Parts: sequence; C-alpha cells; structure tokens
Amino acid sequence: MDEKTCRSCGRRIERRAKWAKNWDEVAYCSDACRKRKVRPVDRELEASIRRLLEARAATSTICPSDAARDVYQGDDEGWRELMEPARRAARRLVAAGEVDITQGGSVVDPSTAKGPIRIRRHR
Repeated sequence: MDEKTCRSCGRRIERRAKWAKNWDEVAYCSDACRKRKVRPVDRELEASIRRLLEARAATSTICPSDAARDVYQGDDEGWRELMEPARRAARRLVAAGEVDITQGGSVVDPSTAKGPIRIRRHR
C-alpha cells in the first residue's frame, strides 16, 4: 500500500474503503482540506520557514510562531490566526523532505504530533 500525504494539511492520508476504486485520485484527507486547499498565504508561510531556517545555524530550530509573525502584516496579535496554517506548512515541508518536526529534541511524526513543535532543517 502506497502512503499519501494530504496536499493541504500535510498529514498522512489513511486508506478508506470508500476510496478503494479511486485511490490514485485521492489528494486530500477530508472535505475541510479539499475546500481549504493551499492558499497564497500558505505558500508564504512555507517560504518564511525556509528563509528563517536558512538564516540560522544548521542545528537551530524555529517555532511555527516565528513564521506566523514573519508573514503577518499587522502590529497586533493577529499572527495567532496563522499558527495552524504555519503548522500545516511545516507538515507539507516534512512531506517534501525539506524539514523535520521535533518535540523535546526528537523527530516526531507530523501526522500525530500534539502540542508545541519545533521545525529544523532535514538531516
């Protein structure tokens, strides 16, 4: 069975019986992800993660909030609305093999990670 990653949220797509006939065409893990797709702000967050990591030492990590703050245009707390999109961007970059998601210094599965995460360059 081939493993797939959702184009929108970057989580692993679990095979379902109702998808058996069209498994090759499945690209999203849920209706919510299919509706959301990947927006321009999502691409900005991916670029921000890459840029922030490139500006730091090879062993450094960043928080998704760093990317959210970088992309947000205001002076208030509106960057918080970009936190989940930043986590989704990080998961997509994990699927592309560009970064790792860590918790407590150890690489974790982005599909099941809960709580605070850090992002580092893939090693």
